[in-house]
Amino acid sequence: MSGATHTAGPRLYDRAAELAAVARLSAGVAAGRGGVLFVTGSPGEGRTALLSRAAHDFPGTAHRVAAPHHRGPWSAARALFAALAPTPAAGRRALRVARGEAGLARAVAALVAGETAVLICLDDLHLWDAHSRAALAVAWQESGGRPDRTGWLVSAARHHRLPEVPGAATVRLGRLTAAGARALLDDLCPPGAAAGPVGERLLDEAAGHPGVLAATVRRLTPPQLTGALPLPRPAVDDSVLVEVYGGLLARLPAASRRLLGTVAVVALAGRTGSGGAGSAASAVGGDGGSAATGARGRNAPAEPLEGLVADGLLCRRGGGAVGFDDPFLGRAALASARTPWREGPRVPGPPGDPASPAPLGPAADGSDPADRGAVGQAPPADRAAVGAALARGAGHRADRLGPPAGVRGLSPLARGRAQLVRGLAALAGGPVMHAHEALLQAAELLRGRAPVEASDARFLAMEAAWAGGDVAACLAALDGGEEVRGLERDFAEGLSAALTVRLDEARTALTRVVEGDGGADDPRLLLRAGSAALVIGDTAAAARIHARALVRARAEHRTALLPHALEQLAYAELRAGRYGRAARTAREGLRTAESTGQYNVAAHQHAVLALVASVEGDGPAVAEHAGRALAIAGPHGLAQAATLAEWALARDELGRGLAAQAAARLVPLVRPGPRGGHFALRMLVVPCFVEAAVAAGRVAEAREAAGEYAAWAALGVDGPARAQSARCRALLAEGEAPAYWFREAVRHHDGSGNDFERARTLLAYGAWLRRRRRPGDARSPLRDALVTFERAAAEGWAAHARSELRATGGASGGAAGPGAPRELTPQQQRIVRLVARGATNQEVADHLSLSPRTVDHHLRGVFARLGIRSRVELPGVVDGWDAAARPATR
Repeated sequence: MSGATHTAGPRLYDRAAELAAVARLSAGVAAGRGGVLFVTGSPGEGRTALLSRAAHDFPGTAHRVAAPHHRGPWSAARALFAALAPTPAAGRRALRVARGEAGLARAVAALVAGETAVLICLDDLHLWDAHSRAALAVAWQESGGRPDRTGWLVSAARHHRLPEVPGAATVRLGRLTAAGARALLDDLCPPGAAAGPVGERLLDEAAGHPGVLAATVRRLTPPQLTGALPLPRPAVDDSVLVEVYGGLLARLPAASRRLLGTVAVVALAGRTGSGGAGSAASAVGGDGGSAATGARGRNAPAEPLEGLVADGLLCRRGGGAVGFDDPFLGRAALASARTPWREGPRVPGPPGDPASPAPLGPAADGSDPADRGAVGQAPPADRAAVGAALARGAGHRADRLGPPAGVRGLSPLARGRAQLVRGLAALAGGPVMHAHEALLQAAELLRGRAPVEASDARFLAMEAAWAGGDVAACLAALDGGEEVRGLERDFAEGLSAALTVRLDEARTALTRVVEGDGGADDPRLLLRAGSAALVIGDTAAAARIHARALVRARAEHRTALLPHALEQLAYAELRAGRYGRAARTAREGLRTAESTGQYNVAAHQHAVLALVASVEGDGPAVAEHAGRALAIAGPHGLAQAATLAEWALARDELGRGLAAQAAARLVPLVRPGPRGGHFALRMLVVPCFVEAAVAAGRVAEAREAAGEYAAWAALGVDGPARAQSARCRALLAEGEAPAYWFREAVRHHDGSGNDFERARTLLAYGAWLRRRRRPGDARSPLRDALVTFERAAAEGWAAHARSELRATGGASGGAAGPGAPRELTPQQQRIVRLVARGATNQEVADHLSLSPRTVDHHLRGVFARLGIRSRVELPGVVDGWDAAARPATR
């Protein structure tokens, strides 16, 4: 729709759908239903104008409340009650009611009790204080579905996260159509102005943004609008964009503003050559010192990027890159950061003017701006030399093959931060070794110029290499960080010692890191302490520290850090054998990772969920989560997530009696070298491989892997390792020796705290005793294993334990299929279930320690007793048993 949407009240353009939503809200208020309507939009898109029009058109009483200039606790609620109350005293009483148990809803209801229909228009909710916003959200949620003659029309910036209110509607303002923009331009200009080429150019540059168009027209003179004088180039210049977007940028944290400027630098350098590069350099280099000074407490370089993506100020593109969904915002971020160097120093504007450049002189860290590469402060001769060099380089072969001239003209600090942005983007959703290279380059460029950011870049490069399973790359990232001191230095040295198998040195340094977590309030430092606990095998401390890191991240509203904290906590719970907790944490981590675009973290959470599902015996869930993890891990080089996913698939196959298939899947994971599994998981996978390999007849390979595992378990870096090593020896021993090793395994399990692995050992011990024709001795360990599996909801393993227990003649406590005790023996039932899952006769024989001829004999008997002709009918038989067993279980 073009032109004004209504003839009365403030004039709007192209807002028919929005006004229709306002009309529905008004009708609901008149009918006694009340309601809440949110209006969101970018700066200058007309949120305030829409509220003014709604208040003008409302047939009852309308109140408009703007965000107060002072932003203290309950300051916005005071402004609200001042607008609603007839006297200041009544407003103060309402505030006391709102802060008490009655809440804000009761206070508002008392103030508007005499009105038949009330519309309250709240502008700029994102600028209201947190106390008032929380009280409003509770009031809206409590009033949902109840009779109410009060309606709420609330505007907020597009990036603001609106509260969840049942029944609330949301409209999002957008750009104007060509006809609507033309009508707005005609109203803004004097008669006869902005016609022909002048109007076309203004409309083209404003791109339908009403606020940009209005600000541009205000800055032009009448001769320029009529075409008597030429328009500036561009007409929509930096001063216009800073006027429109300056308020939004000024209210962002300093680290977020700096990152927006850095992303704008990267985008500009990719589009241009020398033109504009100097502006980009000075924009990023300008506030580097002050930002670096405050980064210690906030870890600014690593976190705001994902927060900006989550808030909608940045968007993700192909290959993990980030950019601006609103190009005007990118230009405004670049313009408001620093005066372009080619313009030279300007006289600062009035205080608070967002277009004013930062003051000249030393930075907040005491360094000279020229030392930090702030080209805006370079002498004129240096600026001319840089410009000449860029001009000479344009079109040269090296220029065409290497980085653009504009990138080469940036300061080292600007290039370092640009590389940091690229590395963070790849670490979140791209190839991790690309992230490793970009982050290492960022660390080198930032070294000595922004030491805190350089240190963070090195640790992030190490995380990328760890996820990729590259030991040499991890060591390269940890080496050379001279700026790191204290516990961070202990962490770097301890991790380097662990990666080079100097375990005594590693344990000493990393223990100091774990013991020093009490002095750390920063979630990132806590996460490093938790990782140190995992490396030295203290899973209980790792889970405790990571849980504390998660609490701190939530308390500080560090949205971008939450997925990583949940990933680390889920893995720690998994290592500790607390599978239920690991699953809950991983599910929450998966939701937060996908909502913030951190798909590499999501792949790891899928792998954790696949492992938990393999414990629970949920085959479809294993296949789904492992498949989704591998789909991301393959192209992104996530060796850790891929190893966990393959391990989950093998455990599921082993639980279904497919020992040969499981062993074949695990062989690459337990091999050393770059073509094997992840270096930190290789030994953890060995016990599962030994069990599968022994059942599949690959005894020599199992014996070799078990010998290496025994040597590793003796180092004491994993709690359950000694117990699982004894279980491996029991599976490989002959004669009566397995009894000794099974008892040793159970003894070590009692002190390790992993109940699930203890139950697996008891199950293997009971099965061995049954095969040795000692059913009475087998029942006790089998019953103990069954109880543990049932408590852990590990239904697949519990079914195996019940089957073994029934084979000894003991009561299993589970429900058997209908007619199965009368028609089939327990051994035959086990064979039926394995074959129904797709196992061959050889695989069933391997799983049950029988010969293939015995399995074939049992199957013929099963066919005769059940009246079926082939094995393809067995899945239907098993489904019938399970369906009949469920009511009995309930």
